[in-house]
Amino acid sequence: MSIFLREHYGHSRLGAWQIVKDPTLFLAFGFGSGLSKAMPGTMGTIAAIPLYLVLLQTSAWVYALSTLVVIVAGIFICDVAAQKLEVHDFGGIVWDEIAGFLITMVGIAHSWQSLLAGFVLFRLFDIVKPWPIRWLDRHVHGGFGIMLDDVVAGIFAALMLRIWF
Repeated sequence: MSIFLREHYGHSRLGAWQIVKDPTLFLAFGFGSGLSKAMPGTMGTIAAIPLYLVLLQTSAWVYALSTLVVIVAGIFICDVAAQKLEVHDFGGIVWDEIAGFLITMVGIAHSWQSLLAGFVLFRLFDIVKPWPIRWLDRHVHGGFGIMLDDVVAGIFAALMLRIWF
């Protein structure tokens, strides 16, 4: 038994190798980061950082369009993953964290301070889930529901970053 990985994931009891081999689950699990036994959401947000740094090298339009694609694709990806795992919003599904972090960082001047602040603020809003995030998390289901609470957490974190920076 690994200290890093679970033996099985979801009610369908999928193994880590089954998740990595399935393209949709691999994406839903944030390129494998959601397989972590401890803090999968945080690991998924960490997995978003390289994608953010790559998108930072593009224009604002490409960043915004890419973020929109991540969000829209995430509705499908998370819905399929939840069905395959037989669990709504399983903790290892972290594609929504990737989208939320990209939203957090939209239009923010890059520095290690803004990256750290964005990371901390997004994780804070995602974990604490102040209103209306908690309400959305509990009442909106399917892939849209999985994505929506993290999208709103990303918007809240982005607003705080704009006030701060």
